[in-house]
Amino acid sequence: MAGIMWVGLLYYFNFVQVAALKAATADGTNAGITKHVAPRRLFYFRWAAVVTWLAGAALSATSSSTRSRCRKGMAGIGVGAWLGTIMLINVWVLIWPNQQKILGLKPASDEQKATARRVAFLTSRANVVLSIADALFHGCRVVAPGNLGL
Repeated sequence: MAGIMWVGLLYYFNFVQVAALKAATADGTNAGITKHVAPRRLFYFRWAAVVTWLAGAALSATSSSTRSRCRKGMAGIGVGAWLGTIMLINVWVLIWPNQQKILGLKPASDEQKATARRVAFLTSRANVVLSIADALFHGCRVVAPGNLGL
């Protein structure tokens, strides 16, 4: 469930909120989004990422999972796990600290906010791409073992 929430919020931020904030800023109605909605969604986004990663790590640590990972054709699960790890790091190290500046939760100059917007935006878009690859690496093992040459 946490994984669905994490990726769902990732897509919401990238495909809905970016455009909505642009329009809301243009007509001066963005305060409700930036003050009330975005911080709450970022809270669930961050912690869904942690819960998803911890659940995957716990599953990966089980002995039966370890044996299946070592079988031929299961390397895709490992690649997917690394992609998920990169996405988690992006959320906590790049996206969240910059969003705190953008939303005014941490003091920042206008120049720092502009830089933070760009870094958060590009990192979030990178996570969208990684999430698609991650789904392919995890999903192809279940749907069509042997795909992706792994």
